[in-house]
Amino acid sequence: MTTENMTAPSAVQQPAGRRTYDVRTHGCQMNVHDSERLAGLLETAGYVDLASLPAGERPEVADVVVFNTCAVRENADNKLYGNLGQLRPAKQKNPDMQIAVGGCMAQKDRSTIVARAPWVDVVFGTHNIGSLPALLDRAAHNKRAEVEILESLEVFPSTLPTRRDSAYSAWVSISVGCNNTCTFCIVPSLRGKEADRRPGEILAEIEALVAQGVVEVTLLGQNVNTYGVEFGDRLAFGKLLRACGQIEGLERVRFTSPHPAAFTEDVILAMAETPNVMPSLHMPLQSGSDKVLKDMRRSYRSTKFLGIIEKVREHIPDAAITTDLIVGFPGETEEDFQGTLDVVRASRFSSAFTFQYSIRPGTPAATMDDQVPKPVVQERFERLIALQEEVSWAENRRLEGRRVEVLVAPSEGRKDAETKRLSGRARDNRLVHFAVPEGAEVPRPGDVVTVDVTYGAPHHLVADSGLQGGAYAVRRTRGGDAWAALQDVPQGAGKPAVSLGMPSLGKPAAAPTAPTGPGCAVG
Repeated sequence: MTTENMTAPSAVQQPAGRRTYDVRTHGCQMNVHDSERLAGLLETAGYVDLASLPAGERPEVADVVVFNTCAVRENADNKLYGNLGQLRPAKQKNPDMQIAVGGCMAQKDRSTIVARAPWVDVVFGTHNIGSLPALLDRAAHNKRAEVEILESLEVFPSTLPTRRDSAYSAWVSISVGCNNTCTFCIVPSLRGKEADRRPGEILAEIEALVAQGVVEVTLLGQNVNTYGVEFGDRLAFGKLLRACGQIEGLERVRFTSPHPAAFTEDVILAMAETPNVMPSLHMPLQSGSDKVLKDMRRSYRSTKFLGIIEKVREHIPDAAITTDLIVGFPGETEEDFQGTLDVVRASRFSSAFTFQYSIRPGTPAATMDDQVPKPVVQERFERLIALQEEVSWAENRRLEGRRVEVLVAPSEGRKDAETKRLSGRARDNRLVHFAVPEGAEVPRPGDVVTVDVTYGAPHHLVADSGLQGGAYAVRRTRGGDAWAALQDVPQGAGKPAVSLGMPSLGKPAAAPTAPTGPGCAVG
């Protein structure tokens, strides 16, 4: 397939009348960002977001439904085919409706999807999301399913149009793919080898986003701290963080996810010395047992992991550290599991994403001996959850009385309406529900509120200080202005307009220069 097919969605011929689309996302932040690109492609091709239409004008099912799938989550395939089955009656009722399946499950299962669900029109992989409009057009013209899976990335996804979900916060990809070989993970075979963007192009994209009102960016990569592997600079990620500190108007920088094996002290120092890099770190542990880590091919051990945590807290005392944990990996003994509990106690994670190991076809772990019985896994999982809840609650209680800056979100709390609170994220990424005093200024999403924590719950903080005569201050931001400007835009669903893609792959003309002090820019 040519590059022209991937970057020219406007060539797609659309039927007369307004056609709607609905992108349904499953999985990680990479998929969320890919879905923003899929939405941008479809909007550029003339489709309208189903959610943007007034309720009275909104059809029950969109003309095009796109599933951006995950192959990592448990029962991902059952979930996909269940969702496809639910759409079959709509397809039978309206044969012109189109269903597309993309993402990791599509990359893995390929033609199997059409065999199991013949009413699917398009299947595309992780490497060619830009071809979706052309494939839809081709399927409509040829009256048959179109399946197109590329084996490697030809064009970096950031070259594609994007319809962001948020006016004030944005994802920015710095790399795609992964060079690790973890035995439980299928991502490298679906996303391919790591490919890095040029530093200057990343910074140019961030500057363009800030000009649109974005005040927070999250740098994305399967393994962000190996960024620079393609152009031979193992310190490139730390330099990139420092360069972000030089972008005027950029208030918050986050990143996900690093890998403990490649996490170096220069990144910790860059975090500590760059004011707009937030004191939050997601550091996947997976297991506290050295034996299990070896079987997982994680290439670090518990001592190194704890050393990283210690070094982070030495330089960034208020950092909130989160993690991923897998319980019941093949061969895990009770002693191994106790090792995980020990590391969790020592690390004092603010929260953890915990998973019960389940077989992923196509991974080395799927055929390992000594698969742990489900009842044993369940019992260990419950003990781990109980311990982490205890740790999380204790860590959040420690913050009572602490003053926090909250970047306000449209809604992050299920009970915000009934409790008359608003929600957002503190600098350390903890979820904060805060009260607005009667008669006080009400912040907009994208604005920043300063409040005192009055209660630390296991999974969030409550800040009712404004009701108790304590701290409550609103700082209006360009992010809040950007959000407000979208609220009266017809058929916008409160989302920014489609932005054009940015240049991407290739060795940079000059790698970032060595930093000479805090906040140094990249050359």
